[in-house]
This record gives sequence, structure tokens and C-alpha cells, in this order.
Amino acid sequence: MTSRRQSVAAAIRAALLTGDKTGKVFAARQVARDWRLGRLDPVFDCPMPDRPAWPGDLVLAAPGQMPKRGKGGSERGRIALWHALAHIEFVAIDLALDMAGRFGESMGEEFVSDFLAVAADEAMHFALLERKLATLGSYYGALPAHDGLWSAAQDTAHDVAARLAIVPMVLEARGLDVTPATLERVRAQGDENGARILKRILDDEIRHVAYGAKHFRALCEGRGENPPESWQKLVQTHFSGGLKPPFNDSARSTAGLSRDFYATIA
Repeated sequence: MTSRRQSVAAAIRAALLTGDKTGKVFAARQVARDWRLGRLDPVFDCPMPDRPAWPGDLVLAAPGQMPKRGKGGSERGRIALWHALAHIEFVAIDLALDMAGRFGESMGEEFVSDFLAVAADEAMHFALLERKLATLGSYYGALPAHDGLWSAAQDTAHDVAARLAIVPMVLEARGLDVTPATLERVRAQGDENGARILKRILDDEIRHVAYGAKHFRALCEGRGENPPESWQKLVQTHFSGGLKPPFNDSARSTAGLSRDFYATIA
């Protein structure tokens, strides 16, 4: 008698509840690989946790209480920049895992495949940034980090349309807007290795935003709704920060996020 394979939901839940930073990177990449190779049953037999596990030494602060980073020219400023980026990518691992595990049953296997691939990318990004911090004599957890990203997940846990609208199509899309300027600043400081890391992240994030936009459009069309109008309503309901220019229109357009989504509410 053969033993039943692990469900994809159980594998995702286990990765979310892995608090060790290296352990989470390996767990996220393993879930994505096992799913891709057909080793996990497409069964959703357990709930996702309200919060993932994070490293025990990570101090969380409200976004408004975070220390100002400055322009990153000093050694301290550079460490603060790379630490902030590492935190964004670390939380992004859990955002992608939670997306696949929480909404995969209703959204289907292509949705699960897309967001587990995102989780694997974010894990690789975090590993690159953690290595970058090590070259500066620091590590992830050395500085406080903000909890705003996971708050967005909690606020949209009830509705896949809201989650897609806010996480890939607002928060990740913001990365498309701000990363090129950060990349140029890092390159101007002579840090070509850092610039390459940021270019890799930017290229991957375009694909991640595209996954969000694709599934959001399909969801709206299935409901007979206008995608830009629905997105605008969800953003006004669930995102308090306001959308601020400048926008990287070309990268957004490549990702399927045309100006008719965001121009009128910026």
C-alpha cells in the first residue's frame, strides 16, 4: 500500500511556519520544486496561518517609527538600504506562499503554479540580499523592520480580488517604480554587484506583477466586471497610502498594468 503524498496546502503551511530565515528560503524553493515536479497532491486540506513565522531576533516597528535611511552614501546608510530590501523580499516569500495556499483551491492549479514560482524567486532574491548584507558585515535582523507588508495580507485575507489588487498590483508594482532610481544610485556609488542584484529583482518583479494582473483580469471577466474599475474600488477600500508618482509606465505596461488602472486615482 502506497502512502498518500503530501498535500500542497500542508507543504505551503509548513513553509509559512518556518521561522528560520535560511530554512524558509529552502522550504519555499522546495515547495515550488515539488509542485512543479508533480510530487504534491493538489489538495487544500488545512488552513493557512494568520501570521507566518519570522526570525526570533527580528524587531518589528510600525512603518512610521522606522529610522530614516538617508541616501545610502554612508556605510550605515548602505546597510540600512540593503536590510530594508532584504525585509521586503523576506516578507514577499510569505505573501506569495499565502496567496497560493489561501486562494489556490478556488483559483486553480495555474494560479498555484504562478505564485509558488513567485515564492521561489523571492527566496532567491532574499538569499542574494542576505549575502550582500554579509559583505557589509551585517545580517538580516540586525536592524528593526516594519510590519506594513503583512498588514496588507491580513486586510485582504477574505478576498482574492482584494489580495491581487493590493499585493502584486500596488505593492509589487511600486517596486517597479522605485527600483530603477535605487539601482542608478547604487551604481553611481561604484557598487556594480549591488546594481546587478537590483536588476535581477526588477526583471523578476515585472513577471510577478504580470501574474497578479493576469489573474485579476480573469477574475473580473468571470464576474462580468470592468478590471480597471474594480481595481480602483478595491484600492480605495483596502490601501490607505495613496498612489504617488513617478510611475514606471513602461515596466507597468510590460506587466499588463496599463495607465487606465492607476492614472485617474494617483
